[in-house]
Amino acid sequence: MADAKIIDGKAFAEGLRSRVAEQVKELKASHHLTPGLAVVLVGQDPASQIYVRSKTKLTEEVGMKSVQHTLPVDTSQKELLTLIDGLNSDPEIHGILVQLPLPKQIDPQAVLGKIDPAKDVDGFHVINAGKLATGAPGLVPCTPLGCLMLIKDVLGKDLSGMQALVIGRSNIVGKPMAQLLLAESCTVTVAHSRTRDLAAEAQRADIIVAAVGVPELVKKDWVKPGATVIDVGMNRVPNPDDPNGKARLCGDVDFEGVKQVAGAITPVPGGVGPMTIACLLQNTVTAACALNDIEVPEV
Repeated sequence: MADAKIIDGKAFAEGLRSRVAEQVKELKASHHLTPGLAVVLVGQDPASQIYVRSKTKLTEEVGMKSVQHTLPVDTSQKELLTLIDGLNSDPEIHGILVQLPLPKQIDPQAVLGKIDPAKDVDGFHVINAGKLATGAPGLVPCTPLGCLMLIKDVLGKDLSGMQALVIGRSNIVGKPMAQLLLAESCTVTVAHSRTRDLAAEAQRADIIVAAVGVPELVKKDWVKPGATVIDVGMNRVPNPDDPNGKARLCGDVDFEGVKQVAGAITPVPGGVGPMTIACLLQNTVTAACALNDIEVPEV
C-alpha cells in the first residue's frame, strides 16, 4: 500500500487567508466595514508573545484592524475585566481574544465568560458552546473548525455515516470537534485517558482526530487502512540524534508508522497548526457580519 497523502495544512491555511482577505475587501467596498480583532496578552510568556505577534501580523495582512493590549503580569482580574468591558462596547472591535494561559491571580473562566459571545472569536464562551451543541449558529473554536475543513478537503463535503474517533475531551478541541462531526452525521466516539482498549476504538474509525497531548500515542496497528488521521498534538520530546540535545517536535500520532497505512494524515508541524489562526480570521469576519446584520460571505 502506498504511503498516505500528506495533508498540507500550511497551504490550505494560506488559501483560506487569501479568501478572508477578499471577504474583507468586499466588506470595505460594499458596507464601509473593516473587521476589527483585539488581542489581549497578560504577562511575558514567550510562547504566547510569539503567537500573539503572529496573529497581529496575519490580521493586518488580510486588511483587518488589529489592536493589541499587552498588560503587566501583575494585572488584577478586575483590571482585565474592565478592559474587556471596553472592548465589548467598542463598535470597531468585532472579535476579542484573551491569550491563555493567564497569571494565577486571574480566573480564566471569569474572563472568558465576560467576553460578549457575539465577539468571542475563540468560541470558548458557554453560550457559543451551547449553540454548537444544539446546532444553532454561533462562533466555533478555531482548531476544531480547521480540522473539519481539512477533513472535508480530503473526504468531500458529505461525511454522513462515517465512523469518527476523537481522542481527547478538552473544551478547546475534543468536545467541540465531536459536536462538529456529529453535525456532519458521523457516528462519533470520544475517547480519553480512561477509555478501555483505545486501539480497538481506533481500528473501527474512518476518521481519527488525536488531541490528547500524549506523544506518538496512535500507532500504525491502531489505524484502519485508508483512514484519515488528523493530529492536533504538539509535543516536545528528547531527540537522541541531536548532538546539542535539542528537543524534537512531534504530534499525538506516530507519523512515520501511521502514514504507511492511513489514507491521509496531517504532519506536525505544518498540519493543523496553521489552520487555527486562519480560522480565527474567518471567525472575525463572521462576527463582524453578524454584528452588522450582513450576510456572511462564502468561504
